[in-house]
Amino acid sequence: MATKSICLYFQVHQPTRLRLYRFFDIGKDSHYYDDFANRTILRRVAQKCYLPMNQLMLELVNQYKGKFKIAYSISGSALDQFQRFAPEVIESFRALAATGKVEFLAETYYHSLASLASGSEFEHQVKKHAAKIEELFGVTPTAFRNTELVYSNGIGEEVYNLGYKTMLTEGARHIMGWRSPNFVYTAETQPRLKLLLRNYNLSDDIAFRFSNKGWEMWPLTADKYVNWLKESAKDDEIINLFMDYETFGEHQSAESGIFDFMKALPGAVLADGTFSFVTPTEATKKHKAIGDLDVEDPISWADEERDVTAWLGNELQQEAFNKVYAMTEKLSIVNDPDLWEDFGHLQESDHFYYMCTKFFSDGEVHKYFNPYDTPYEAFINYMNVISDFQIRLDEKRAALDVKETVQKELKKAKKK
Repeated sequence: MATKSICLYFQVHQPTRLRLYRFFDIGKDSHYYDDFANRTILRRVAQKCYLPMNQLMLELVNQYKGKFKIAYSISGSALDQFQRFAPEVIESFRALAATGKVEFLAETYYHSLASLASGSEFEHQVKKHAAKIEELFGVTPTAFRNTELVYSNGIGEEVYNLGYKTMLTEGARHIMGWRSPNFVYTAETQPRLKLLLRNYNLSDDIAFRFSNKGWEMWPLTADKYVNWLKESAKDDEIINLFMDYETFGEHQSAESGIFDFMKALPGAVLADGTFSFVTPTEATKKHKAIGDLDVEDPISWADEERDVTAWLGNELQQEAFNKVYAMTEKLSIVNDPDLWEDFGHLQESDHFYYMCTKFFSDGEVHKYFNPYDTPYEAFINYMNVISDFQIRLDEKRAALDVKETVQKELKKAKKK
């Protein structure tokens, strides 16, 4: 068996998009979601990416008799939409799960930033997501991938306390310094938590640069890429290739040759003999950690900064973020299932991403993923929804107070 490893992981997520929600809808109409857009986009991406890519991955796992291994993290928001709009996608993931060579990771159910705001909500979503994975695919997640690979010392401790000993995050340059991301590390404040770091250069060669004909390295072939992998890991142990699953067929069209590249890659890697494929849990068992990482401020895989400014970098985002999480305590008291469900969807990181005002190096990336014309429209629409949600929550709390008052009065009357 090759001593060096490749860990290939895909993120699968579809946001629950909000409809155009006007000021005059507040207090009158509490259906917040654009069901048509959600169904249309989900069905389109299923046909262009999820179904053909899952079929290809299944064929490759079988072709190489288990030597080709991959991992997925599928948000609960995506799973809910698959069940509602494209159940055949669930079946295709079940077929992959049945091979025993595909690992399903834990994450927050609603692809949220709860780890930055509420420990109780974060724990609730992680447990809810793990239960959903067990229900649908019959496996229990043993490795954790936080939303957008967000990580800090404190988050690492929370994740370990939830029972996970392997976690994925970003090999951020400002954290790594001279060190290579191509090793296993441990969390400084919890040395029993093993960390796998994304090699962003090699991951982004596929995810962002593959179809760019202006790229000096275009076209990218499997053999060329294997040479890059070997050069990168010349003195190292493991290369972690983490990317959005929608890279295949959606962000990079089938006409670009992205499926042909992926079809050829496992054979090129295995024929060379330098690397073997491992899942995240296997990676941290196979390779010893060579040091620890001290991450005081949260990092992520987004933008040049590799921090959380893509979601919380301006006053609009911060106001919206603080507003939604300020309701957590009152929600716990009311404990209404419909409100909890909407609360979950309103936490999806995408809503805050749409409010980003970066216009420089990463502006085009943000524009591509944004259904709104401006960040300010995204903010206004979201805050209108939040205003209606607040009214519903206050009404439920008031009704609960009345009920409690009536019960107290009845008890007093019975004593008399």
